[in-house]
Amino acid sequence: MGSADVDLLLLDFGGVCLLNPVELHGRAEAQLGLPPGTFTWMGPVDPSTDQLWRTMIAGEGVTEREYWAQRARDVGAAAGREMELAAYMELLYEPPTPELIRPGATATVTAALAAGYGVSILTNDMRAFHGRQWEHGVEFLSLVDHIVDCSDTNILKPDPRAFARAEEITGVAADRMLFVDDQPRSVAGAEYAGLKAMWFDIANAESSWADVARRLGLN
Repeated sequence: MGSADVDLLLLDFGGVCLLNPVELHGRAEAQLGLPPGTFTWMGPVDPSTDQLWRTMIAGEGVTEREYWAQRARDVGAAAGREMELAAYMELLYEPPTPELIRPGATATVTAALAAGYGVSILTNDMRAFHGRQWEHGVEFLSLVDHIVDCSDTNILKPDPRAFARAEEITGVAADRMLFVDDQPRSVAGAEYAGLKAMWFDIANAESSWADVARRLGLN
C-alpha cells in the first residue's frame, strides 16, 4: 500500500537519478589518456577529499554550477588543454546510455508509477549542462510525468519560486509531494516551501533509493 500523505514523487536528477561526475572519473581518465586515479577529489562520495565541494555545500561563495565549471577546468588542465563545462559533461555523458542511470532510480520510479504515484523531475541544471538533444536520448526520462528544469528560468533551487513552479506544472499541492535531492540546501528549501523532503546520500545511493521506496510504502 502506498503512502497516504503523498501523491507525487518529485526528484532531483543529477546525482539522485544520474550518476554524479565524480563516479565517472575512470571514464574521463580513460578518454583523456590519463593514469587511473589521476582525479582524487570525490565531491559527495567523499567530501573529505574535496575542499571545494565542502565550500560549496557550506554556501561559502561557490555555487554548484561554479563548482563544476572549476572541475571542468581542472580536468582539462590535467590533460594539458582548456576545457569548459559543456565539454566536460559531453566527455562523461555522451552517449546517454542506460548505465548512467542508477538502478534504484529505475526500479523505484517504475514501482511508484505502478502504485499510482505521480513522478516528476525538478532539476537545476539538466538542460544547462547537457542540452535538450541529450535529454531526449535518456530513456529513463520517458517514464516521468513532468520535467521541471530550472535552467529554463534560471530561478534555481532552493529558491521557493522553483518549488512553486513545480507545483504549478505538476498540478500537485506542495504538501502532497515527496521531494528527494542530494543537496542539503535544496532539501531545506523544499521543506520551507511546504514539501515533504528527503536527503539523498550519493555515497550510499542504492540504500538511499531503498529509503525512498520505503517512505512510499513500496517495499
